[in-house]
Amino acid sequence: MSLHAQPIARDVAAALLAGLALSGNAWAEQPLPRFAPCMDSDIARFERALTRKPASPRPDVFDIGSASGVDVCGTAGIMLCDLSDAPQPCQHRLASEQEAWRSAVLDSLPAPETVAGQAGEWSDALYPQLHALAHDRSAGPDCAGSDAVMTAWCEAREANRRLQPAVLAWQLARYMGAAQPATDAGWAMAPPPTRPKARKKH
Repeated sequence: MSLHAQPIARDVAAALLAGLALSGNAWAEQPLPRFAPCMDSDIARFERALTRKPASPRPDVFDIGSASGVDVCGTAGIMLCDLSDAPQPCQHRLASEQEAWRSAVLDSLPAPETVAGQAGEWSDALYPQLHALAHDRSAGPDCAGSDAVMTAWCEAREANRRLQPAVLAWQLARYMGAAQPATDAGWAMAPPPTRPKARKKH
């Protein structure tokens, strides 16, 4: 890792630790997860929360929706790249992987006009906005003018930011019962069972 990249890695590490604290995951004691398995676990977490939601959602409440897991997974991926032997090619691959995920998520989203009235007036107003945000395109290159190190890092971060609203829109569509599970749509896989922690010997 170059001296130029070290402050970036520290910032990313701080962001990841903050994200882990917010998400309540136990990754802090485990190796950093790769992007796809990390996302699979986050999508599975959402599906578990979905099974526990009330039969009739309260107006103006979508409290199980969050893109923080997408951010954590992207940050972990960047950190793994920073620790690898070839950080820049790794981050370019990570950016492409996240763009592929975003494309697959967008393909699984229902059109706003097909889901109106399924969860109440609040979702009729919110889902079209999330759908539009998820499909938004940048007005220009997000990473223009950066050197090679910063461009690779920036592209991976921007790809993650574009994926976040797509996943959030899918979460709301799932909440309304209007979208397939991610595993059925084919853009996420069921994560392996969580291994129980070994008991500490006294």
